[in-house]
Amino acid sequence: MTPERKIPERRSRKARRTRDTLAQAAFELVLDRGLRNVTVEEIAEAADVDRRTFSRYFPSKEAAALDSLRGDGDRINAALRARPAPEPPLLAYRRAVLDWLADPEAEAWHRRPRIFELLVAAEEEPTLYAVFHHIRVDAQEDSIAIVADRLGVDPRQDIRPAVTVAAGAGALLAAQAAWVRGGRPDALPERVVEAFDALAETAREAAEAREEAAETEASS
Repeated sequence: MTPERKIPERRSRKARRTRDTLAQAAFELVLDRGLRNVTVEEIAEAADVDRRTFSRYFPSKEAAALDSLRGDGDRINAALRARPAPEPPLLAYRRAVLDWLADPEAEAWHRRPRIFELLVAAEEEPTLYAVFHHIRVDAQEDSIAIVADRLGVDPRQDIRPAVTVAAGAGALLAAQAAWVRGGRPDALPERVVEAFDALAETAREAAEAREEAAETEASS
């Protein structure tokens, strides 16, 4: 490796460390003191950088505090890409989420210290919840592209990938909300199974209703 190439790589590693340090400082301060009792300046000071450095990495204290959640969408999408091609897309999405939850190296939310507290705070603080929503949307855009590739369609012309991801992500969001409000940090996997089972049952009921309507129309 040439010296010229080593310099950008060192800078990249340093930037990653700085970002991670800021995110960890924001995470801990927000959970220890509450979002409204923490300033950007205090986060920067805890990370031993100045206010300007903070602004190079994050637009707000909310974005810094929630930064650790961004990787989870990437992990779910990596699991989705790895699912067998013949699987129906919604089933593949469900199993990708369950793969993420079961992978000890991925450290899903119920295994990672204080993530439960962070998501409780996001439910209570509108500005935190808004940032969390944007993180989810970014992950879903990638999911749509993956599902479109599995189906061999253009997501700009074919609505099925977006519908599939909206349904699967909606089930995951419902499970996360039930998990947070239920007060049991270890219960996320069962809430996820429950949510996807409810989604499957709703789909079955809708299919049966369509069949009954078609039979009624045919016999009239």
